[in-house]
Amino acid sequence: MLTVVAEDGARREGVSLLDDIVREGARRMLAAALEAEVDAAELADERDDRGRRLVVRNGHAQPRQVMTAAGAVEVTAPRVNDKRVDGETGQRKRFQSVILPPWCRKSPKVAEVLPLLYLHGLSTGDFVPALESFLGSAAGLSSATITRLSKQWVDDYHAFCARDLSQVDYVYVWADGVHINVRLDEDKLCLLVIVGVRADGTKELVALADGYRESTGSWADLLRDCARRGMRAPMLAVGDGALGFWAGLREVFPDTRHQRDWVHKVANVLAAMPKSAHPGAKAALAEVYNAEDKRHARTAAKRFADVYGAKFPKAVKKVVDDLDELLAFYDFPADHWIHLRTSNPIESTFATLRHRTRVTKGPGSRAAGLAMAFKLIESAQQRWRAVNAPHLVALVRAGARFQDGVLVERGEVQAA
Repeated sequence: MLTVVAEDGARREGVSLLDDIVREGARRMLAAALEAEVDAAELADERDDRGRRLVVRNGHAQPRQVMTAAGAVEVTAPRVNDKRVDGETGQRKRFQSVILPPWCRKSPKVAEVLPLLYLHGLSTGDFVPALESFLGSAAGLSSATITRLSKQWVDDYHAFCARDLSQVDYVYVWADGVHINVRLDEDKLCLLVIVGVRADGTKELVALADGYRESTGSWADLLRDCARRGMRAPMLAVGDGALGFWAGLREVFPDTRHQRDWVHKVANVLAAMPKSAHPGAKAALAEVYNAEDKRHARTAAKRFADVYGAKFPKAVKKVVDDLDELLAFYDFPADHWIHLRTSNPIESTFATLRHRTRVTKGPGSRAAGLAMAFKLIESAQQRWRAVNAPHLVALVRAGARFQDGVLVERGEVQAA
């Protein structure tokens, strides 16, 4: 027993030592970056009438702790005496570090984890003790700070919902309903999420709202709000089989084409078949959505129906009845097919939250849940990459016609 205790104590001591090493490395790198930033400012060839530098060092500020992903790091930032004057306003300029602004007490990466913790069920009152245990300090994480951040995120979400969409053109959109069983007693938080592809090929969040069980009315209200704020009808919408979205889309944007999500479709088909048939069925369905063109895809779909139709008619019906909408992506650039077959941007963002079933203690608010979800997506979209061949997105909007992924007619582009 004494040996076990000794080994466990040594292990804890080793972990603590590793944390200290990581924090010390982070401290040194941050200090070096701050010094280099001031050096670059001093090297600027700006002098007064007497030839003296306008930007000079002035010692160091008082040490302060900054919460980073490596834990609490003590930083001593260099001070700068900036005597420059703005030529337009006549006001005295003031050097301000881009790396570590004066108000900064925690890394943005630490702030990004707070919405995720809330959506996972951790109450805002538990953030401080939880992160203090994990990061080794509660510096910059007081209850007042958390409350202030939460209020700011609610305000940011409201501003996002009121922004003008007439200056942005979304050519493709993905739509999905995300159910989060968190902090709302018996009710789930149902998020209606729309992510779009702009004409330059970049992805961004278009709309986020609280819906009632993905009903037609909820989706229609969200889409009408987007249209009221100037959103144009997308060329293609990608979503799962939820009838509410498609009915709302037909009502608000009737000219938008429909593309069913293959990930959801395959899951629904397999749910109607015994597990013994899953490997063969998955391979047969993959031949449909991975076919080289629409003709081969239809041939593969017919082959799937011939093989499984007699034994599993319900499963086959799920594919045959929606085949046109499942194969709509073949009429768009081949470079975009991988993006248009599924609603992956939404799926991957909420993957860790989809399967939660336990409701945590304490009353939560839908406003806070929406704000936290908004900040989660806002953080995630910084890592979203543009679609392949982004230059083709503008051609799609301009009316160019693609057959089996190949450009065959430029439409309005050619006329212009």
